[in-house]
Amino acid sequence: MTTAAPTLETPLTRMLGISTPIICGAMYPCSNPELVAAVSNAGGIGVVQPLTLVFVHKLDFREGVRRIRSLTAGPIGMNLIVEKSSRTYENRMRGWLDVALDEGIRFFVTALGNPAWVVARVRAAGGTVFHDVTERRWALKARDAGVDGLICVNNRAGGHAGPHTPAALIESLHDLGLPLVCAGGIGDATAFVEALRLGYCGVQMGTRFIATTECASHDDYKRAVIAASADDIVLTDRVTGVPLSVIRTPWLQRTGTRVSAAGRFLLKHPRTRHWARLYYSSRSVWQLRRSSTTGYSTRDFYQAGKSAGSVQAIEPVRAIVDRLTRAAVAGGV
Repeated sequence: MTTAAPTLETPLTRMLGISTPIICGAMYPCSNPELVAAVSNAGGIGVVQPLTLVFVHKLDFREGVRRIRSLTAGPIGMNLIVEKSSRTYENRMRGWLDVALDEGIRFFVTALGNPAWVVARVRAAGGTVFHDVTERRWALKARDAGVDGLICVNNRAGGHAGPHTPAALIESLHDLGLPLVCAGGIGDATAFVEALRLGYCGVQMGTRFIATTECASHDDYKRAVIAASADDIVLTDRVTGVPLSVIRTPWLQRTGTRVSAAGRFLLKHPRTRHWARLYYSSRSVWQLRRSSTTGYSTRDFYQAGKSAGSVQAIEPVRAIVDRLTRAAVAGGV
């Protein structure tokens, strides 16, 4: 006899129509369709990363969304990077948003810019927008733009981590009257329960879902996550121009984690900051993709957060989600 999947109700689950407050964070290049669908099938919500669908898996965006839809009946979300960039990039993002809404997606996670135009478009369709923030000043801007909730990116997160601990971040944001999701450091049941006890209405997980049977990333990447301790996660600005959490590798130890003095000047100067970040990001996209999809090479780096220290094995998504949910229910949170 099979055991019924556990459920855990919070403001996040009620808003999104899911049975456990777990978001699979959008990851370039790790958010393959099967992983996104698996998290939604397990009772959480998977988030589409459009650049991964289109440029890693070579799918037309609408085709990719429909493929995910064919794999799950649960709700899915979409990630939108709304940072001001080229006109071509902005038009592409706006087009993808229209397709997503047309295909029934109603949950969106925005990052790195003003989400007001996304909020206006999504709210008219009856949807929900959460925005990534790392500190209070960005949270205030997001609140003023009308978002429905905040993804609170702390100093244990993979990718572009924030400067604050989970406890300090929620302390600085709890008075804003918005649902808060903990992003960073959630790799096991202990961390999940702790985040909910701090007052977060849910969590966003990325690193833990890399080491799953449904993630299409290369086994070398998954093994690197399992082998890493929290102390093996370091910040480097050599990849995108802003601090990025990655696993320390021999190549990274040889080359260092900081850009040159000239690079730091260009990344800080108001007139050159945008173009310098664009240069570093465009240069690293191919390397991130190669590191994820092919075997280890001497020039690889792997994005991961400090939760890697609690990842012990490659497991099915449902086993992970069920274990965390049952622990929270048993703990009375």
